[in-house]
Amino acid sequence: MRVNRRKFLAGTAAIAGAAAFPMPSIAQGAPLKIGLLTVKTGPLAAGGIQMEGGVVTFLKQRNYTIAGRKVDFISADTGGNPAGAKVKAQELIERDQVDLILGPLASFELLAISEYVAEHKIPMLSLAAAEDITQRKPNPYFVRASATSSQAMKPLADYAAKELKLKKVITIVEDFAFGYEQMGGFQQVFEDDGGRVLKKIWTPIVTPDYTPYLAQLSGVDAVIQGFAGSNPVKFMKQYADQGLKYPVLTGETGGDDAELKSFGDEAIGMISACPYTIDFDNETNKRFIADFEKQVGNWPGFYAAGLYVNCQVVEAALKATGGKTTDKTAFVKAMRAAHLTDTPRGPVRFDDKGNVIGNIFIRKIVKENGKLWQKTLKTYTNIGQFWPFDEKKFLAQPVYSRDYPPLKS
Repeated sequence: MRVNRRKFLAGTAAIAGAAAFPMPSIAQGAPLKIGLLTVKTGPLAAGGIQMEGGVVTFLKQRNYTIAGRKVDFISADTGGNPAGAKVKAQELIERDQVDLILGPLASFELLAISEYVAEHKIPMLSLAAAEDITQRKPNPYFVRASATSSQAMKPLADYAAKELKLKKVITIVEDFAFGYEQMGGFQQVFEDDGGRVLKKIWTPIVTPDYTPYLAQLSGVDAVIQGFAGSNPVKFMKQYADQGLKYPVLTGETGGDDAELKSFGDEAIGMISACPYTIDFDNETNKRFIADFEKQVGNWPGFYAAGLYVNCQVVEAALKATGGKTTDKTAFVKAMRAAHLTDTPRGPVRFDDKGNVIGNIFIRKIVKENGKLWQKTLKTYTNIGQFWPFDEKKFLAQPVYSRDYPPLKS
């Protein structure tokens, strides 16, 4: 993915300069300190850079002032691992004394820091999809405006079974929590709708060559992949090179809009399910795309839009509290009470555990005027983390894992 990092560095320098020189504003009291836990190195860096771009785009649109408070923005690179996330979270909280944290990106990072952040009563809005943070082990200071790991995969499974009439599939994804939960949700709904998952394939996050895994794909109606970061581009290229023709379906990360300029024709026809889509037709999304592209040099995708919406939630909460963040419990309550009607992904609201309820878009990659683009096929509205399942029964079942749900064959 082509990203202009110099523009990010220039934006960071501008923020630092704004903190050094007093500027006329309507700011009330101390600056609002926002810390971002993101990833700028390793296979997940493409998404992490998009996350930072989503925040910077929002802040520039607001001239670094939200609800009357000037913003100090601190971006920290976790390296995409639990230890790095823990160190950077400690620095943001204990050294930088941030008012709130945006991020981290990966589920295993969120699981590593959730308890620590909650102990320090720091509000956290994360893109990370680790399901139990808003399910069996809820964090009272946590808000998620993107989706859980399986929140988009459940509508995808419903669409695959009912609209595409698929009967047999193989799933393939990275071997960690996000992958388990994605495919667990897909499998449960797909099998409830009469489909069958023949095999589940797990790959390391860093996989230079997918050939041994691609050789296992046969005898199915479609392949379900859930790769993240830069891995979807590499996977789809190698998939085509092996001459495989099975339709490919994926979730929010495997068909991310930010990769449209990196994919080749091998991605044409791939169907994905996502809480955000670049072809969503409202003025807020159009402005977001234009401003983000000007800032970053690429189109925004799920990662960028997720952080942009997080910032909108922060703004709504600040307006509700009169710009105050000292009472952390009240501030989190205000964030969870936010009901936004105008975001790049459409309306969003939250359940009692702080997880978003909103649109899930089923899209297909098409080629228009020589460029790849998304075409929305169906929009599932008011989708929460529990699908139509009974919440109590769902929470009584095991967490989605490598082995749950088990294969029926």
